[in-house]
Amino acid sequence: MKTETESTGIPDLSEKGRDASGRVISMNRRLFMQLLVFGRARDEETLVAALESAAFPATLYRDVNDPHGVGLLTWNEQPAFFVGELRAFLRRAPFADLKLKPAFTMLGRTYSIGYEADLPHVLFNRPIQRATQPETPWHVWYPLRRKGAFEKLPPAEQRDILSEHGTLGARFSAGEFGNDIRLDCRGIDANDNDFVIGLIGKELFPLSAMVQAMRKTRQTSEYLERLGPFFVGHAIWRRAGGFYMDPATS
Repeated sequence: MKTETESTGIPDLSEKGRDASGRVISMNRRLFMQLLVFGRARDEETLVAALESAAFPATLYRDVNDPHGVGLLTWNEQPAFFVGELRAFLRRAPFADLKLKPAFTMLGRTYSIGYEADLPHVLFNRPIQRATQPETPWHVWYPLRRKGAFEKLPPAEQRDILSEHGTLGARFSAGEFGNDIRLDCRGIDANDNDFVIGLIGKELFPLSAMVQAMRKTRQTSEYLERLGPFFVGHAIWRRAGGFYMDPATS
């Protein structure tokens, strides 16, 4: 029997998962996350004070590669937040006095792979927790684009390639070396990238080692067209907020 989507031809854009019994579950909600990077940040205390007085959640970084640089990570379920509340905030001092570095701007959305049993956790709570944990202040963010040849591979071969990559990442996570935040940015990235990746850890070296290890996988060595630029930040201020709330109970 055909599903409703197959019968009508209308795409089903909801995020999919599976519960403990194997039944397909779905949720048509997701989180948008944006990284903005600035130079000329000579007074970090005023930036922190401004963020403290604001209502939205965020993480503020020192830019390792620019002694006058900072990065601001924000997130919201509604993308209008970035052109509304956040835009108005950034157009006022002290952030209006900074110099934006557009080459490092990254915007993406959380997504599911199809087997997750807890979609609210995967799409909302987990990325927020990882972005704001005081114990893991080192964050490395970068975009990537796969070669078009990857999309032409049989689904089974694609799964094998992605599984190799995922297994390696799971090993680093099991060793408490680092975790990741994975965002899909297709169609919303200025440079036509496919994904935005955030590597999160207690120390910087394991995150570098993770990138080094990933170079040997088939996905990176054969099917990546480009990677970067890389933003390396050390979190100096964070506010979580924005966790998933069930509309039925909120």
